[in-house]
Amino acid sequence: MSAIREGMRQVMAWLHGWTGLALGWVLFVMCLAGTMSVFKPEISRWMRPEATASAGRIEAIAAATNWLASSARGSTGWYLTAPDDRANVVEATYDKGGDYVARALDPVSGAPVARETLGGEFFYRLHFELELPYPWGRWLASIAALAMLTALVTGIIAHRRIFRDFFTFRPRKGQRSWLDGHNALGVLALPFHLMITFSGLVTLASLNMPWGIVANYGNDLAAAFHDLAPGAVDRPAAGRPATLAPIAPMLREAERRFGGAPFSRVSIANPGDVASVVTVYRSDAAQIGATVAEVSFDGPSGRVIGAWSEARPAVGTYAVIYGLHMGRFAGGLLRWLYFLGGAMLTLAVASGMILWVVKRRERAPLSLANRIVERLNVGIIAGVPIGFAAYLCVNRLLPIGLIDRAQQEVTIALDAAGIALLAAIAVPPRLGWPLLLGVLALLCFAAPVVGGGLSYLSQALARGDAMLPMADALLIGVALTALACMRAVTRKRPEIRRPARARAIA
Repeated sequence: MSAIREGMRQVMAWLHGWTGLALGWVLFVMCLAGTMSVFKPEISRWMRPEATASAGRIEAIAAATNWLASSARGSTGWYLTAPDDRANVVEATYDKGGDYVARALDPVSGAPVARETLGGEFFYRLHFELELPYPWGRWLASIAALAMLTALVTGIIAHRRIFRDFFTFRPRKGQRSWLDGHNALGVLALPFHLMITFSGLVTLASLNMPWGIVANYGNDLAAAFHDLAPGAVDRPAAGRPATLAPIAPMLREAERRFGGAPFSRVSIANPGDVASVVTVYRSDAAQIGATVAEVSFDGPSGRVIGAWSEARPAVGTYAVIYGLHMGRFAGGLLRWLYFLGGAMLTLAVASGMILWVVKRRERAPLSLANRIVERLNVGIIAGVPIGFAAYLCVNRLLPIGLIDRAQQEVTIALDAAGIALLAAIAVPPRLGWPLLLGVLALLCFAAPVVGGGLSYLSQALARGDAMLPMADALLIGVALTALACMRAVTRKRPEIRRPARARAIA
C-alpha cells in the first residue's frame, strides 16, 4: 500500500509540473490581471484624475440619458452603470455607426469626461479574454483555468507534508528555498485558490460546457436566454419616434420594488422609439449572490410593464458561485484579502515556473528547451508587469484630446510587454532579470509623478480623497520591491555541485 501511495504521488507530481509548465505563462497573465481587477473602479478613478464631480445614482443616470438623447441618436441601446461609493462616473456603452462605444460620463453634466481611457476595464477584460477575439480568448482562459484546477488538486495529492512544510522556509538553499516559498504561497490561501479557480470555470460554463444548451435548444440561443430570464421584456422597435419619459421616477419606483435596495445598472432598448424599454437592475453589492432582479418600464410613458426576481434554486446556486468570483460584495478588509489571495496565487504560479528551471539546473546543465523556458520566464514574469506599469504611465502622458486615446494606451501596454519579452530572449537571464526589474521599478516610480501627477496628488489631498495617494503609495511599494528583487538576483549565485554522473534532463 505504501508503494502504491508513493507511486500515486509521483504521478501527481509529474502531472502537477507539466500542467503548470504548459499553461503557466497564460495563468500568470490571468492571475495578475485578475488581481488588479479587484480594484477596477479605483484604478479607473486614478486614471481619470480630472473627474472629481459627484452626484447620486438617480441624478447621474438622468444626466447621462439626457446627454445620450442628443448625442447618441440612432443607437439601438444604451447600457449604463451607475456610480457608487467606489466609482464616480457613469459607465456607458452604446452603438454608433455599427460599432459599440464605451464612455465614462460625468455624473453632473452627463457629457464624457475629458480623459478617454479604459481604466481598470483593461485588466478585467485581459483577465478572461487575453486581448484575443471572441471566443478564442475565453476558450484559452477556460483551458488555463482547468489546468490551474488540475495543478492545485495534483499539488495537494503529491505533497505528503503540505501543512508541516508550510511553516518551513530555508533561505539561500537554491531549489529548496524556491520549493519552500512555492509551498507556502500555495497553502496559505489554498481555499481561496480553489474557490477562485473553480468559480472562474463556472462563469464560463456556457462556453466550455455548451452541451446542455445545445441538447435542449439547438441553435436557438434566444429561446435559451428567454428561459434563463423569463421575466425580461424584449420588444422590437416600432419605427415611430417618441421622447423618453423622465427616468428619475422610474428609478425611484424600481428601488421601491427592490425593497429599498439600490439599483446598479440601467438599459434602454430602442431609445427614441415609441417601443423603447427601460430596464433597471438591482445592485448585488450588499450580498454574495449576483442578484437577478429587474423592473421594466415603457419608455415613452414610464409605466411598469414587467418585474421579476429570480427564485429558482439552480440559478441561485450559480449566482452565488458567480458572485464569489466577482467579489463585488467584498468591502474594506475583505476586498484586500481578495487582492492578497490573488497576489499569492500569481506569485505561486511565478515561483513554480522558476522552480522548474532551478530544479533542473541543480541536477545537470540545462537543455536547450529549458534554457528557452528560463528566458521566457524572465520575459513574462517581469515583462507583463512592465506592460501594466507602462499602461499607467502613458495614461498620464498621452494628450487628453488624442483620437482613439483609450486604444492607444492598450497598444502601448502590449508593445511594452512584447519589447520586454524580446529583450529577455535576446540577453542571458543573469542580465535579463536585473534589466527588466530595473525598468519595472523606474516605470512604477514614474507613474505617480509624470504628466502632472504631483498636482493631481495635492488636489486629492486637499479635497480629502485618500484613494489617489494610496494608489501612488502602492506603486512606489511595487517599485521598491522590484529594486529589492533586482539586488537579490545580482548577487553571485553559489556554485552548484552536481553528481559526477549527472545527465541532461529535458
